Amino acid sequence: MNRPVCIDLFCGAGGLTHGLLAEGISVVAGIDVDPICRHAYETNNEARFIEQDVSKTTPEEIVALYGEAEIRVLAGCAPCQPFSTYAQRYDTFAEPENPGDTPRWALLRHFARLVEGVRPEIVTMENVPTVEKYEVYTEFVASLERLGYRLWHDVVDCSAYGLPQQRRRRVLLASRLGDIELIEPTHDGDPATVRQAIGTLPPLDNGESSASDALHTAAKLSDLNLERIRASKPGGTWRDWPSHLIAECHRRETGKTYPGVYGRMEWDEPAPTLTTQFFGFGNGRFGHPEQHRAISLREGAILQGFPESYSFLPEGAKIHFKTLGRMIGNAVPVTLGKVIGRSIRRHLDTESPATSTSTVSVEEMEEVGVDVVS
Repeated sequence: MNRPVCIDLFCGAGGLTHGLLAEGISVVAGIDVDPICRHAYETNNEARFIEQDVSKTTPEEIVALYGEAEIRVLAGCAPCQPFSTYAQRYDTFAEPENPGDTPRWALLRHFARLVEGVRPEIVTMENVPTVEKYEVYTEFVASLERLGYRLWHDVVDCSAYGLPQQRRRRVLLASRLGDIELIEPTHDGDPATVRQAIGTLPPLDNGESSASDALHTAAKLSDLNLERIRASKPGGTWRDWPSHLIAECHRRETGKTYPGVYGRMEWDEPAPTLTTQFFGFGNGRFGHPEQHRAISLREGAILQGFPESYSFLPEGAKIHFKTLGRMIGNAVPVTLGKVIGRSIRRHLDTESPATSTSTVSVEEMEEVGVDVVS
């Protein structure tokens, strides 16, 4: 059997690609519209970064990238902001009347369009758990079933697979070769912890950078927030503070039900779910367990499963917290990428392409505009 070949849509900094490569899935290209991801993607992975809007990508382009690969994997982790709990809470990305006409909402439909045009042997998708509530996801699943794919999709607790972070994601696997499913949890009941992940990194002061690793940099806290974090306990909340430190918004009745901000992580538990603003003490439970600062960019990347050596920007480049926080926080955790890759490998060990209906016919190739030479 040929080594499976993958194309990673919405590839970002390369978290999924890095995990798939570690499990023997050959990734030939990642496609993303954000040019800032190019360095991280290409420097750390043996794959080409294609700066392109997936909505403008054609099936013919994807087919050409696969070359003569026998087992083709198409991965597509569309940006999750429209489907997130945060967006629903604050109506940031309220579902429009015609979501197909809205660029962010239409990305999942473009993924379905490419699957239909290419007919890869295996498809995988990752998103927030709440994506299943929306019509675009229901349509996506239905389109795969209509094309004859066998599907597995469910909400996955990434901490049950060794990610030192409480991160729940909806994962979908689909195959034209036969039944497919995610491997069983590897750390169920024995999660990796913050201490195991970042406990040996050099200590930092508030606003300090490591001399040996530019990414190990902590954002500067205001004098008030420095006083607040000094009053914070690991796993505690702002309710532990003296009254003069409590923010006005939390004194009001509407703010009393949101204790999950201005908190410290706990050494011997997984980290909370990282957002794109994990570098800010006031943005969640992102305070270091014992040092008086928020976690550094490097610590956030490690909690996302990236190896400590993963490069996110060229040497000497200026640190932009919002840019790097978005890149790291939006990434598919490398650990989850490995789990998906291992699941695909196990599936291929039990299914033979020679006996499947996965081969693309001449009619299918011509249907998407690929020239076929007799």
